[in-house]
Amino acid sequence: MVPHVSRLLELWRIAAHYRLDTLFPAEELPTKARHALNLIRLHPAAWSSRERKNPFKLKEAIEDMGPLAIKMGQLLSTRRDLIPPEILAQLVLLQDQVKPFDTQIAKQRIQNALKADVNTLFARFDEQPLAAASIAQVHTAALFDGREVVVKVTRPDIRSQILQDFEIITWLGQWLESRIEAARALHLTEIIQDYRQIILNELDLTLEADNTRRMRHNFTGSSMMYVPEVYMDTTDVMVAERITGVPISDTATFDRLGMDRAQLAEKGLTIFFTQVFRDNFFHADMHPGNVFVETLNPSNPRFIGLDCAIMGELSKSDQMTVARMLLAVTNSNFMQLIQIVHQAGWIPPGTDQDALAREMRRTVGPMVSKPMDQLDFAGILLQVMDIARRFRLEIPPQLMLLLKTLVHVEGLGTDLYPQLDIWKLAKPILTEWVKAEMNPVKNMKALGQQIPDLLLGAHDLPTLMIDSLNGLKNQSAWQDRQVREILQLRLQMEQQQKRSWIFGSMIAILLSIAVIAPWYFSAPLIVLATLIALWRVTK
Repeated sequence: MVPHVSRLLELWRIAAHYRLDTLFPAEELPTKARHALNLIRLHPAAWSSRERKNPFKLKEAIEDMGPLAIKMGQLLSTRRDLIPPEILAQLVLLQDQVKPFDTQIAKQRIQNALKADVNTLFARFDEQPLAAASIAQVHTAALFDGREVVVKVTRPDIRSQILQDFEIITWLGQWLESRIEAARALHLTEIIQDYRQIILNELDLTLEADNTRRMRHNFTGSSMMYVPEVYMDTTDVMVAERITGVPISDTATFDRLGMDRAQLAEKGLTIFFTQVFRDNFFHADMHPGNVFVETLNPSNPRFIGLDCAIMGELSKSDQMTVARMLLAVTNSNFMQLIQIVHQAGWIPPGTDQDALAREMRRTVGPMVSKPMDQLDFAGILLQVMDIARRFRLEIPPQLMLLLKTLVHVEGLGTDLYPQLDIWKLAKPILTEWVKAEMNPVKNMKALGQQIPDLLLGAHDLPTLMIDSLNGLKNQSAWQDRQVREILQLRLQMEQQQKRSWIFGSMIAILLSIAVIAPWYFSAPLIVLATLIALWRVTK
């Protein structure tokens, strides 16, 4: 059953009210996407709306849809190559100019969280928000010792809406996995659940504070990046050092100060690869609203590490796999690339590895030795996903966050310095990291540390062998039960599909008649078709 039908109807109403269907050229969209535009037009809110192709209403529509829609808008705001300029201008505002909530509510939340009046906590508190985003808004203030700070406060009553939206998205992911092989290969529902936990963690500012302290420790004394100090934190409030910087998208300021944009872009990418491979702790929400540059020393600027709510980590094996894959790509060695993927367990038995290598060469090959202005990570990733679907590759869900971050990095690098060669920069970093990880002395030390655990585990070996034999004995009976359950589910799905086809045909007939009939007949028919659809989805 479709969860939270009322929420779905509300999203439908918002899309119709702002006439989002008018922002996209129907003739350039796939057939299924055109059906979605037609569905928006059918809502009564579209009939009474006076909006006609007004991109300035897109930001308001996304804000009304809630924090998940804002997050998607932030991701799209980095793709200047894919989004029309008039729409992109509205999406950019979602980075840090979301509609703020009332300052008095913010003050009350601060007082409740820190157990003290705002006037006793701060010598000055600026009521006008410095920035407002999907999860929280930020106010500037000053402590009594003169230190300038920023106060981050979470939005009230957003947790329930986020949970509702994720239940809808989870249902949609399960529906896609049951029908589309590519969705199953990507482990779509697992990715959704991982991202759900990431967003829920973002609501707890104590986790962001801990992440900030960890990143500050990783880059202590660094000339590449500065991470502000956290002074106070609770679940709903975080007080941190205020750092003045320039947004990464403000290239005009960089040019005015005489900064070397190529050097700046190279430093940003070096920071990213350092986070992924040296620290195994990388910033996974790198939209332009979260990336600033310190300009006190224009000849040697530093990046500023802000908003560490969403961070990513890889397992050691996935970390090594990613590094080796990127090195194989930089060397144009696609057979080695396939061998690495095979060793990682992503290729099922019986796969034609030569054919897979040819497809990878065709897809990934154009990336090598190309400047940033000719790269399209998002497009290439879609092609790789298509290859995964056709060859039934199993892509680990934990890598999807890294891929999302790469899309962000591509957008930032393209804006800052289009001619940057990402592969030339990445190769020496990856080579040195792989050499360090494969160092025999380091591996022997790690093995020595594991010897006590191995000796203790050997004591349990006979018991484990007996348990394994018993498991094999019971496996056949378990498989028989699974087969019976699958056959039963298949029968139920066939019956459900038959009923859905009948009701869908009825609704289509009613709507077809409504289109050609006079208005006094068409209105009741549309209402009847809507009631039948609502009854069907809620049944």
